Amino acid sequence: MALNLQRSTIRSEINVTPLVDVCLVLLIIFMVVMPILQAGVKVDLPKTAEGGDRLGDQNQLNVSIRDDGVYLTNDRIADGQLRDILVALHTANPDRQVIVRGDRYLHYERICDVLTLLNEAGFERVGLVTEKKEA
Repeated sequence: MALNLQRSTIRSEINVTPLVDVCLVLLIIFMVVMPILQAGVKVDLPKTAEGGDRLGDQNQLNVSIRDDGVYLTNDRIADGQLRDILVALHTANPDRQVIVRGDRYLHYERICDVLTLLNEAGFERVGLVTEKKEA
């Protein structure tokens, strides 16, 4: 009885299937997490017919106004310091876009106060964010 010994050869080919799987999983994770990172503090936004949270670039300034204060991204800012911080931010980057997310149950005057401070600091590109009404 003769033994048939064949040498196994080492294959130097890359199996791309697991690589594609990992890339797709990472893509899905980034697609889900990115809006959460951009949003900042949770705010109950007003609902309009054409609303929708539009994501801008990483350089934009997210201002959230709630009943407990004003937040820049995730940091609560004291009312007395808000003007100075906004002026410093504008001085550092005068072309920065500002996205204002105001709680829909706030008094209109509170949102106007923050918009006035943004205007006095020199910001020209200011947008208000709303949610889209459900049909």
